[in-house]
Amino acid sequence: MADRVMKVNAFTTFDLIDASVEGHGFEEEAFATLNVRTAREDPEEITLELELDNTQLDNVPAHADRVTLTADEARTLATELQKAAERVDATEDQ
Repeated sequence: MADRVMKVNAFTTFDLIDASVEGHGFEEEAFATLNVRTAREDPEEITLELELDNTQLDNVPAHADRVTLTADEARTLATELQKAAERVDATEDQ
């Protein structure tokens, strides 16, 4: 990705996944980077970061979105992701 906002290295959670962005009157698809991070020492929160490859987008300037979660919020998200993954797995098994 050119003009990257997020730092991406060997420890990035997902460095190339399919993503989309939707706005009033447009929807575009692009590769994206998705990362989960915490402070190395005395972490107090979890940050979920998402950046779409701006070279594939016409309607959105280069930027990264971040969501800060508490430990409990991260656990709730993890539980919901696990449930969704199990539903997808069940569909694929049929």
